[in-house]
Amino acid sequence: MSRLRPVFAWASLAGLVAAGAAQSAAVLREANPARPDDAKTVEQMFADAPDGVDPVVTGPVRAAFKQRQKDASCDTAVWPNIPRACYPD
Repeated sequence: MSRLRPVFAWASLAGLVAAGAAQSAAVLREANPARPDDAKTVEQMFADAPDGVDPVVTGPVRAAFKQRQKDASCDTAVWPNIPRACYPD
C-alpha cells in the first residue's frame, strides 16, 4: 500500500489541476460573452426594411470604423449577408 500512496497523490493532484483548468475556461467563457450585436442578424435589426439597408455612411466617421468596414468587405456585401461590422454603432 505504501507504494501506491505517491500514485494516488499524483492522480489527485492531476485531477485538481484538470478541474481548475475546466473552471477557469468556464469563467473566461462567461466573462467574454458574445457581443449583443452579434446576437441579431442585420436582417433582424432592420426588419422594417424588407429590401435591405445600405451600410454606406454619408457623414464623417473615424478611421477605425472605415478600417472595420474594409476588413469586413462591406463594399462587396449583398443583402441580407451584410456583416454587422458594416453598420455604425
